[in-house]
Amino acid sequence: MICVSIANKEDLKVLKSLELAEIRMDKMDLNDGEIKELFSMPVKLIATCRGNSKELLKAIHAGAAFIDIELGEDKEIITAARKQGCKVIVSHHDFNGTPKREELESIVEKCFEAKADIAKIACKINSEEDNARLLGLLDSEKEIIVVGMGGKGKITRIIAPLIGSPFTFAALEKGKETAEGQMTLDEMKKIYNIMVGQND
Repeated sequence: MICVSIANKEDLKVLKSLELAEIRMDKMDLNDGEIKELFSMPVKLIATCRGNSKELLKAIHAGAAFIDIELGEDKEIITAARKQGCKVIVSHHDFNGTPKREELESIVEKCFEAKADIAKIACKINSEEDNARLLGLLDSEKEIIVVGMGGKGKITRIIAPLIGSPFTFAALEKGKETAEGQMTLDEMKKIYNIMVGQND
């Protein structure tokens, strides 16, 4: 499944046509009414708001399907999400490189110790070996999302959902990427059509 990452208010109008979207609340100025209306829509939405637990709480109570929090963030948010039936993605980002396998496995373990439903590991890819190491984490019974950041990480973004990652992230269109190396929804759909003949 492809999750479209949205960071612009004007793009919220396309939500009804999407299966899953990430709302980058930290990139747009939403008032309480807009948050309530947005997350009560009949669309699966991930609420992401780095460093602002109050905004995430509003999204949780409005009906967000998922929240995405960084490893080590406020544990009360996780408790609140659990009470509302909102799934918790605990993320770790490394913007410089991809750690060794042992360290990656330790980070994944810490995500689940923090009560994650899904662990998300996003690392800057500097080599083919980095891609292989990141994808190797999907050899697990637990739900793990892996994201290869940077131009060399595109293959990870494509392959991951085909071998166990619950979903991958895409931009709505060119120029609206929320992370380095993110491809557009149309680009990813075309690739999947060629690879496996699927439309999602």
